[in-house]
Amino acid sequence: MSPPADDWVAIQRNPWSGSGRGRRELLHLIKSLKRGGLVPRLFSRREELDSAVRAARDAGRLRGIVAAGGDGTLLDVVNRHPDVPVAVLPLGTENLFARAWGIPCSGATVAELVLGGGAQTIDAAVCNGRRFLVVASAGFDAEVIRLAHLQRRGRIRRWFYLAPIARALRGYSFPRLEVRLDDAPPVEGRLVIVSNLPAYALRLNLTPHATGDDGWLDVCIFQRPGPLAVCSDLAAVLAGRHHLGRHVVTGRARRLRIEGLQAPVQLDGDAAGKTPVDIAVQPGAVRVFLPERAAAAKRLPGQDSNLDEQDQNLLCYRYTTG
Repeated sequence: MSPPADDWVAIQRNPWSGSGRGRRELLHLIKSLKRGGLVPRLFSRREELDSAVRAARDAGRLRGIVAAGGDGTLLDVVNRHPDVPVAVLPLGTENLFARAWGIPCSGATVAELVLGGGAQTIDAAVCNGRRFLVVASAGFDAEVIRLAHLQRRGRIRRWFYLAPIARALRGYSFPRLEVRLDDAPPVEGRLVIVSNLPAYALRLNLTPHATGDDGWLDVCIFQRPGPLAVCSDLAAVLAGRHHLGRHVVTGRARRLRIEGLQAPVQLDGDAAGKTPVDIAVQPGAVRVFLPERAAAAKRLPGQDSNLDEQDQNLLCYRYTTG
């Protein structure tokens, strides 16, 4: 049965992603929603969408919000409207969230997900009061993102990060960080990766066991400072052997604290200030229109959701400092 004619969908558009293929997929999204009986409304100004969403939520006619852009657009929507179901049309550079859940850059497909209803509940995480969905980090990669954002003037491509990477390798001081996972003793590190989902920039596979729906955050801590350590650790990641390194700590936590000499922090590819930070998982905090197979596909062999918290800690928290 078709939805009532006055049910509608808000589309938050990133203006930098609205050309070329992005424009075509936006048009496909709008046409497909109309054919399904929903009224799409496209917004590029955040304040206009916020006002429309508040009014529509009171009337009970808002089906959800489509974040048409990259991970930053999605993160912005989730933080501004945490109680509204969200879909994502991945038009950004990396699109980590969409890649993790198998969402294609297809306006017609995203419209089908929204029209089908039944948004799935997944985990979010919060860092000093701000939500993220994919990954947070403190250290070298966050410094690269900080430098990149300082010189950004529009839509970016992967090659855009080459200059910030070179600058960070020359000038970043690699401050010492102290990480506390739940109630475990503190661990020293220089780069800390905190994952809700397994996706990471450049398709690097840092935390392959993160699922986004298990109530845990997967953590990877690199302990050696300096440009040579960055290159060595990157080679180990590419070989899939970084978790075996003597200077790498891996674990899982429901909450953690990162302290240190004001190291840069990033959330889902957006610069997010400096340490210290407190991070905690928020189980089932976000509703997202996802492909039906998505949740089952993310459950990896060897992960038993029926284990209690103590068993999960015993299985999943381990040191590899040697």
